[in-house]
Amino acid sequence: MTQRTMIEAIQNAHDVAMERDDKVVVFGEDVGFFGGVFRCTAGLQAKYGKNRCFDTPINELGIVGTAVGMAAYGIKPIVEIQFADYVYPAYDQIVSEAARIRHRSGGDFTCPLVIRMPAGGGIFGGQTHSQSPEALFTHVAGLKTVVPSNPQDAKGLLLAAIEDPDPVVILEPKRLYNGPFDGHHEKPIVPWKKHPLGEVDDGYYITEIGKAATAREGSDVTILAYGTMVYVAIAAAEEAGIDAEVIDLRSLVPLDTDAIKASVEKTGRCVIVHEATRTSGFGAELMSVVQELCFYFLEAPIIRVTGWDTPYPHAQEWDYFPGPARVIENLHKVMGA
Repeated sequence: MTQRTMIEAIQNAHDVAMERDDKVVVFGEDVGFFGGVFRCTAGLQAKYGKNRCFDTPINELGIVGTAVGMAAYGIKPIVEIQFADYVYPAYDQIVSEAARIRHRSGGDFTCPLVIRMPAGGGIFGGQTHSQSPEALFTHVAGLKTVVPSNPQDAKGLLLAAIEDPDPVVILEPKRLYNGPFDGHHEKPIVPWKKHPLGEVDDGYYITEIGKAATAREGSDVTILAYGTMVYVAIAAAEEAGIDAEVIDLRSLVPLDTDAIKASVEKTGRCVIVHEATRTSGFGAELMSVVQELCFYFLEAPIIRVTGWDTPYPHAQEWDYFPGPARVIENLHKVMGA
């Protein structure tokens, strides 16, 4: 194993996949010569040539539309949307084409397409570089949506997504790109400063899509989180002195309902934490799942701790985030119910 940042793990996953399979190609804005704005594709063009790793015009609709056609033809494209906030022009191609090819063709065509995008805040990105739009993808039948929280999973989920015959959207929390993040920070992590975050297996392996992980064992309350909020949840539990079990969902669609059910049945309480806005956020789906599967085990109402229902507030970024203080407040609330 090698200690890598999430950026380095993602770059390594590209390298491993491209070396194993010459059908894997990588493209997007600045991903070729420059290696991506966050350097997740650094060195790939020099190693594999401009036919397999190349730059595109600033046209997200065109990037994804081209990738859909390539995927239907049998190529395995990995495209990078430079920031998740830029994906909206491509949304029609993702929803109307990529997600529906298998079904509209009666299984004659598949779409082995991976769409990577940095998501979330924490780097002074402001309104147009900080959004968390995962719920827009989880609503669409035919798409898989994953959110890694650490370098090992970032590499394994990307390699699994490349081998998946259907389109996979990967939202990479850029607040974790160059961690570490202990959940207590009240200022942005400098995105270009290297801080190794974890041990990553060398070579090829996959992290199964659709399987959650237990980030912290506990018996009093279950916290469901993903991405950056996994660390916020752990920090809050430790600071509050509450024996909370933190489930890192990793995969939103497909969702590991067995892991959720097992944990909530054990604890009898559930707090859901995500960075995205509250209304129609993925937390609402999680509440429904817990209510449907665990109703007779619940000892208190399910609680959501989320971002505000506002456009992303640059000047109040660190109040917008569900930080440890807000999670602790709600942990005490659910424990006292």
